Amino acid sequence: MDERGMEMGLTNEVLRQAKMNNQSFLSAAWREIRHDGMALVSLIVLVCIVGIAYISPFFLSIDRVTRIDLSSIYLAPSAVHWLGTDDGGRDVFGQLLLGARNSFTIGVCVTLLASLYGLTIGLIAGFYGGIVDQIICRLLDFLMILPSLMIIIVFVVMVPNYSVFNFILIMSIFAWFGKARLIRSRGLAERELDYIHASKTLGTPDWKIMLFEMLPNLSSLIIVNMTLTLAGNIGLETGLTFLGFGLPSGTPSLGTLIALAKNPDIVQNKWWVWLPAALLILVIMLCINYIGQAVKRASDARQRIA
Repeated sequence: MDERGMEMGLTNEVLRQAKMNNQSFLSAAWREIRHDGMALVSLIVLVCIVGIAYISPFFLSIDRVTRIDLSSIYLAPSAVHWLGTDDGGRDVFGQLLLGARNSFTIGVCVTLLASLYGLTIGLIAGFYGGIVDQIICRLLDFLMILPSLMIIIVFVVMVPNYSVFNFILIMSIFAWFGKARLIRSRGLAERELDYIHASKTLGTPDWKIMLFEMLPNLSSLIIVNMTLTLAGNIGLETGLTFLGFGLPSGTPSLGTLIALAKNPDIVQNKWWVWLPAALLILVIMLCINYIGQAVKRASDARQRIA
């Protein structure tokens, strides 16, 4: 067998092993969730919430939900408006569904983009080590001490033609530093393993080793990290919108509804405006955290066995 054939055989074997590892990890994660009552209930509740939120546009008119009706301001819950109306006479239940969809979508998009940035930088630092690793680590040290929340607010104020896409991009730019450090530390250990040395000896390009050999073996770590950070990103979006620096005006959001609680009269006498949104964001974040902890236990168990 020639050198190229050996390289292809080694790469295929690594990919096959990585695929088996990923399947076994997903099986272990599902088994852990099934055996953890809170995690299983959390998964069911989260699927129901997300499912209802994403199918809501098929039976809810977004224009009707967001239309201002001054004759229906602060109506109490009734058969017409299940959760009453807000300060603009808009249906709170409809805004709750659309807001949950927007908040979850933004949280997922920010998590995916931040993971992409962090994974790219972390893989490069972990694979090459040496001076490359030192330069990237010093850069990360500097970026991690920056007041990210304040800088996000400044960018939100400064960006012209502000949109949801801009908001997602700004949030993701400041959410990848920890991920890069995590991937880098695991990559430094992975680069010393035999299959990496064998691939280098056979002349496999660095990008192919990182993408097709090292990355699949880091998949369980990446999945765990993404699950645990998703709740934080949803909370960050809600918090920024609560402060008035989140989604553009007029876009339904859980943070917008909760922000109405700044008025003491609304807190005491018009609970239906803000309380459902506050409870919903709490339930979503708790569900994601319970699921994430179960997935993390499955990953830790596999690492101990390995």
